[in-house]
Amino acid sequence: MKFLSLIGIPFGIGAASGMLAALCGVGGGVIMVPAFVMLLGLDQKTAIATSMAVIVPTAIAATSQHYKNGLIDWKIAVATAIAATLTSYFVADTIKAFRSETLTRIFAVAIIVFGVIMLVSPTQQKTKTAPADAERAPDTSDNLGQK
Repeated sequence: MKFLSLIGIPFGIGAASGMLAALCGVGGGVIMVPAFVMLLGLDQKTAIATSMAVIVPTAIAATSQHYKNGLIDWKIAVATAIAATLTSYFVADTIKAFRSETLTRIFAVAIIVFGVIMLVSPTQQKTKTAPADAERAPDTSDNLGQK
């Protein structure tokens, strides 16, 4: 049982998170934080911090594959990365001021709100200008849901 809680469950959480990270661009917070809390008994603050530590190698691995496939819009990525990095650095220090229950509620509301928005929003159409690397990758889309 000790093996399961020390290696097996974290490995399963990591596999599910890695799959969602590669397929959907999410995984860290969406999978790991609730799983760390519910399955491993971590408090919310520790789950968030642990998830952030895992996101770095996950993001590097998935980004390298997406780069090879020519799918990254670098103008958007760099601008967003600068803002997200600076903001997360300062906001991460404020986590100690929150109760774990408050952080859990903030997380739950954010997931629900974005999930509902994604469900009710129309499917995103292809933009007129593709990223500079797009011509390197073959089109492997299956055109599901497009007319």
